[in-house]
Amino acid sequence: MRRLLPEPATDVDPWDAYGDAPALRVGMVMSADGTVTDADGWTDGLGGAADMRVFRTLRALSDAILVGAATVRTGRLGPARLRPELRDRRGGPPAPIVVVSRSLDLDWTLPLFTVAETPTVVVTSRAANHHSLVPRTVPVVAAGDDEVDLSEALRVLREEMGHRRLLCEGGPVLTTALVRDGLVDEVCLNIAPTLHGSARHTRLLRELPAEVPVEPTAVYHDDGVLFLRYSLRLA
Repeated sequence: MRRLLPEPATDVDPWDAYGDAPALRVGMVMSADGTVTDADGWTDGLGGAADMRVFRTLRALSDAILVGAATVRTGRLGPARLRPELRDRRGGPPAPIVVVSRSLDLDWTLPLFTVAETPTVVVTSRAANHHSLVPRTVPVVAAGDDEVDLSEALRVLREEMGHRRLLCEGGPVLTTALVRDGLVDEVCLNIAPTLHGSARHTRLLRELPAEVPVEPTAVYHDDGVLFLRYSLRLA
């Protein structure tokens, strides 16, 4: 990996490049024309091996990984795993996946809930939690009465569960809500060297009530992929 900004450098280790993890960062890959899914409607094929190296590093540097319920319902999201070298650097098991779901309409037989090395956590509202039969093996954070209160949920994850460095991997609904509520410190956006066109376009974000200014803090390049870091905490 080469660093282009702030000072040019070669042979940069992604662990060092992203090691200063803030309280909440968003990690996403996107094609050069702005879609966050590949031809199969998933992110797997967008950035190739270079993107996957950074993807795995961001996970290893995090205390918990936030995902939206729609991503889980695809059935393609499995439990977090760590390669041996990243497990050694992290010094322990993988971070838990944290599923944010307003309805708790989830398939509890998925491997994500049944065989995860680190138990998957679910964030929901108190009303949904009251009416749902969540398996006892699944930790639940109930935040907000009828709707999920993301600010309260993040406070519980950090202060009561010890997950201080959070990574959000989407999808667009959850990412938009976190940005809208002013909870995101950084966006790590990986630009894949490909064009997909409008037929398979999935936006990074949904509608926001106002423009959110960002500041580029670092740019890296590896195997055709541009790795951009944007700060949302402007002075």
